[in-house]
Amino acid sequence: MTTPDLGLSARAAPAAGIDSFIEKTPLERYVAPERPSLVGLSRAALAEAFGSIGIPERERRMRVQQVWHWLYVRGAACFDVMTSISKEVRSLLDRHFTLARPEVVAEQVSVDGTRKWLLRLPGETAARPHEVECVYIPDTERGTLCVSSQVGCTLNCTFCHTGTQRLVRNLTPGEIVGQVMAARDRLDDWPGQNPPLGAIVPTNGGRFVTNIVMMGMGEPLYNFEAVRDALLVVADGDGIGISKRKITLSTSGVVPNIARTGAEIGVMLAVSLHAVRDDLRDTLVPLNRKYPIKDLLEACRNYPGLSNARRITFEYVMLKGINDSLADAKALVRLLKGIPAKINLIPFNPWPGTVYECSDWEQIEKFSEVVFNAGYASPVRTPRGRDILAACGQLKSATEKLSARERLALRAMAMTD
Repeated sequence: MTTPDLGLSARAAPAAGIDSFIEKTPLERYVAPERPSLVGLSRAALAEAFGSIGIPERERRMRVQQVWHWLYVRGAACFDVMTSISKEVRSLLDRHFTLARPEVVAEQVSVDGTRKWLLRLPGETAARPHEVECVYIPDTERGTLCVSSQVGCTLNCTFCHTGTQRLVRNLTPGEIVGQVMAARDRLDDWPGQNPPLGAIVPTNGGRFVTNIVMMGMGEPLYNFEAVRDALLVVADGDGIGISKRKITLSTSGVVPNIARTGAEIGVMLAVSLHAVRDDLRDTLVPLNRKYPIKDLLEACRNYPGLSNARRITFEYVMLKGINDSLADAKALVRLLKGIPAKINLIPFNPWPGTVYECSDWEQIEKFSEVVFNAGYASPVRTPRGRDILAACGQLKSATEKLSARERLALRAMAMTD
């Protein structure tokens, strides 16, 4: 398959990810900032960056470890606080690099503790800077952060609000890791800091962000290299240290990259299935026309590391009168036979202009009972954040309609605690 011309010069292209995009969709030009951020670079890339500014080879390993610790364990936002590094080296680093992460330009907090942020990507200088959404969903046991992989999306799933937005570009590894950093900044989720007033504090591990789901804007497997590199940084035990068992990557079914996900990243896999017949899934998830259900499920059966302890989650949004019959439930069980799996039933979250309705709760329970009786865990995802434009992509769409003055006011509100 040929790679499309994305209008990216070798100098301007991100370190990874853009070149792997395989849909023939024109993307906007990515312009690297004059002082690039170190957020999201691997240790090898950090060492190379330090070498490029004259740090001697014999020092690089030590400097990498120091910066890595300050950045990912202590949450440093500038080089000045890195007191274990000499002033001369700190000054050298500051002249060439930043530790910038995405900036919160709008925030909404639900009555149930869910927090949704609109994040402006660092280094953006355009009149209309690129922005993505990130959602934090806490309960007493865990704090789950939903992270985006692209600005917009190209898949056009008809029930998804992000599908109404055009794809702008892929995110870089730093922009993906940066969402985790920005969330922890906003939650004061670093050593010695205090949580925001009224925040739900998970009891799992003593920190706010305990789990990551790649279920935000975009299709992660159409930005594979960048997502891989970012998640390996997030999972690094000497840094952010979120276990791969607590990181879930959700795909709509980019079959060629499913095996690579297991082999090269090793995180938990979720598949946005949503239908048991190709004709219906062709409509709900148009990618199915390229990778039909049979091919998708075959890739799932061969997922590296798949076992009863490492099950695939199949996501199934409940759409009234569309895919919620008991016949659909029985067909779903037959389809997944032999695959260690959990079936996650998702009540549809309506958004303005959608043609779909959420299934009645009684019907969802009947559907769940059929799945459960067949031996599959079938939790019904509790609707969260419905009072804060919770459907993916909705906050971004809403703010894009605001005037410049209104956007500045939103930004000022977001920056005050």
